[in-house]
Amino acid sequence: MSQLTTRPQESAAGAGPNAGARRPQHQGPASGTTSREGGNVLSVAAHTAWMTGRQLRAIARQPAYLVIMLIQPVIWLFLFGSLFRKVVELPGFGTASYLDYLVPGVVIMSALSASMWSGMTVLEEIDRGIMDRFLVLPLHRSAIINASAVMQALIIAVQSIIIVLLGWAGGAHYAGGVAGLVVLIVTAVLVAIVFSAFSNTVGMLARQRETIIGINSFLLLPLTFLSTAFMAEALMPHWMRVVANCNPINWALEAGRSAMSANPDWARVGVQGGGLAVLAIAVTALSVLMFRAYQKSV
Repeated sequence: MSQLTTRPQESAAGAGPNAGARRPQHQGPASGTTSREGGNVLSVAAHTAWMTGRQLRAIARQPAYLVIMLIQPVIWLFLFGSLFRKVVELPGFGTASYLDYLVPGVVIMSALSASMWSGMTVLEEIDRGIMDRFLVLPLHRSAIINASAVMQALIIAVQSIIIVLLGWAGGAHYAGGVAGLVVLIVTAVLVAIVFSAFSNTVGMLARQRETIIGINSFLLLPLTFLSTAFMAEALMPHWMRVVANCNPINWALEAGRSAMSANPDWARVGVQGGGLAVLAIAVTALSVLMFRAYQKSV
């Protein structure tokens, strides 16, 4: 993952959206009058966009990573789709095609598994001193840490569209039309924001890769299988249904599947999706606070 960090000479030279600024301690890059800690929403958005672009350019230089991100969902989609296709014959499953049921599960599971490693990039930038160089730039602190979450959200949006298209090519039908697919992709993006911000928080708090690996290994499968990703809620044991109701992965699945159905329950979509959005805001705010704590420690 070493290519995910910017080159030291670029950071040391003050590379950024205002690389020409001579006195960054007095002038911000976006407004020309704001300090590094202050500013308006537009300048924060501009700084976040620049930092996100930097990370996307680093990802683009790693084609193997992009290929792996696409191959894994394909394996899940068609392997699980073939393995469990007969499960729809169980009374109470509620759908005639397991592929139709599985596509949202693969979309959300892919968003979860990809975003949980965001903290590794943050740790690498801290270890190599790149993060400390960013602290001397006239950048908003929230932009520095939120860029990784935005990057994950953009990647997951593209990945989700590809999975949906592959499912359609494999014979899946989307009764909810474009509106339902948009809701599914939005919920996948919210999942990516939640868990990338959570991973960033863990990385800055623990400062150890082993901690991130351990937490990811502990959470990935339970969060996935204690949800309706692969099995209908009606066929799950009672205790699993109770746990699933508290699982943000299940909130995303329920909102996406409801919106994609022939008769969407928009009230349910609003409740589940709204809860996921609130959680995304809360975890993102926590990651920003943790980054400010890191800033004070250096």
